[in-house]
Amino acid sequence: MKKITVIDEKDTRSGFGAGLSELGKKNPNVVALCADLTGSLKMDAFEKEFPDRFFQVGIAEANMIGIAAGLTIGGKIPYTGTFANFSTGRVYDQIRQSVAYSGKNVKICASHAGLTLGEDGATHQILEDIGLMKMLPGMVVINPCDYNQTKAATIAIADYNGPVYLRFGRPKVPNFTPLDQKFEIGKALHLIEGTDVSIFATGHLVWKAIQAAEILQEKGISAEVINIHTIKPLDENAVITSVKKTGCVVTAEEHQMHGGLGDSIAQLLSRKLPLPLEMVAVNDSFGESGTPDELMIKYGLDTPNVVDAALRAIARKK
Repeated sequence: MKKITVIDEKDTRSGFGAGLSELGKKNPNVVALCADLTGSLKMDAFEKEFPDRFFQVGIAEANMIGIAAGLTIGGKIPYTGTFANFSTGRVYDQIRQSVAYSGKNVKICASHAGLTLGEDGATHQILEDIGLMKMLPGMVVINPCDYNQTKAATIAIADYNGPVYLRFGRPKVPNFTPLDQKFEIGKALHLIEGTDVSIFATGHLVWKAIQAAEILQEKGISAEVINIHTIKPLDENAVITSVKKTGCVVTAEEHQMHGGLGDSIAQLLSRKLPLPLEMVAVNDSFGESGTPDELMIKYGLDTPNVVDAALRAIARKK
């Protein structure tokens, strides 16, 4: 089995900040808007280097989305930044009507997503955002796995003409993808080749899936691990090709079971290749206050949960 090497540990929000700053130097049409969370979103460098292209709108997220939509009419490429809860749930009407409906070229960048927001508690730990955004016609949904991939995604989406939702987080996580990678929207990445079970993971759960594959190998099980950084559009060919080989599936995500990556893959398989599928996700529950590690364990999003799901899926194969 291919060994995945950790370069270091970094938070994915810093990958966004680094990507935005680099992008600002390359593309003068890129502008940034923030809802009073510049430091938390790591947008400080962009603000300092390009003060005329940075707009601090304050705690007025709906207004931020409206301004961003308007800026696209003049040819600008706006990146909006706030917590995932405020980037989606609080402003869903504005996103639907002002951005998605008219296909505006707005990049909605959302930090502090999922349970790993930790001690801020259930009101801020949005676990429904992927579902909300992927249901909007024409909306691209991206959930990168580490610092390097988040940086690459931040830069790449500027070349895509249309609305994008980019999701990332606060805690430091293993940084293991290449620094010089080319990010392709809608193109899944094969991390580990396997023959017994396909594990499709996204965001912070990609590293958990890699760890699970190592444990499964010790049990004599060959697990294929695929990084689904783009949830919409889904790389259907990569999914079907892998599952034809392995015969069963595990999905892993820091999101509600309903409406997330697992839901998308289940829909695809039900139409084209019905096979055993197990999901590692939050099961119809809000979060609570606690450390990120404590919450990931309590809500069943840790490495042993991915291992157990793989064993269940394999047991269901005919």
